[in-house]
Amino acid sequence: MQNNIVYRPSYSLLQLLMDAGESIRAESGAMVSMTPNIQIETAARGGILGGLKRAVLGGESFFVNTFTCQGGPGEMTLAPSLPGDLMHVPLTGGSLLVQSGSYICSSGTIETDTSWAGAKGFFSGEGLFLLKCTGAGDLFVSSYGAIHMVELQAGQQYLVDTGHMVAFEETITYTVQRVGNWKSTLLSGEGLVCNFTGPGRLYLQSRSMDAFLKFLIPKLPKSSS
Repeated sequence: MQNNIVYRPSYSLLQLLMDAGESIRAESGAMVSMTPNIQIETAARGGILGGLKRAVLGGESFFVNTFTCQGGPGEMTLAPSLPGDLMHVPLTGGSLLVQSGSYICSSGTIETDTSWAGAKGFFSGEGLFLLKCTGAGDLFVSSYGAIHMVELQAGQQYLVDTGHMVAFEETITYTVQRVGNWKSTLLSGEGLVCNFTGPGRLYLQSRSMDAFLKFLIPKLPKSSS
């Protein structure tokens, strides 16, 4: 399977060139276009209970689409719902923890499971739920804005606003904490941060949906009623 990401970093589009028999699992709604010889199968992957767990905890859609190329070469394109970039992460047997909402698609050989970042995640507004993607194959994730990579050395710490998190390698440990005390949090407008400890790679997004909504909502027209 060949892949190409075009129109980056603002309105990225993923192009996949598939051979007969190759398949890809994609988040519901990610497909933009495809050739007629690509067949779609929709299912609650992991069974009904597994699908519910992924949808409620991971922020993913209940149903996952599997696209399989049949009878010869095919092509399909996929894109996230928000403006921003896409990133190809080749997995070779390890795991990548992906923020819910950033997962786009992956090879059929990659399994996804839900990890919960703890009760403090409820305070952030983003939910801070993680999908653990494990296996060997191609994984594609998206961002709101551009993707920024930070490589942490062993023992090196790095603080990231929860709304700017995309993904990180399983070798990185983390805790969720509040910035300063309650008073400074209210005055600064900052909320929760993740304190990451290396070694490993960390992927961030240059924009935060939560911050954008806080900017946009006060400017919307008020209801006359």
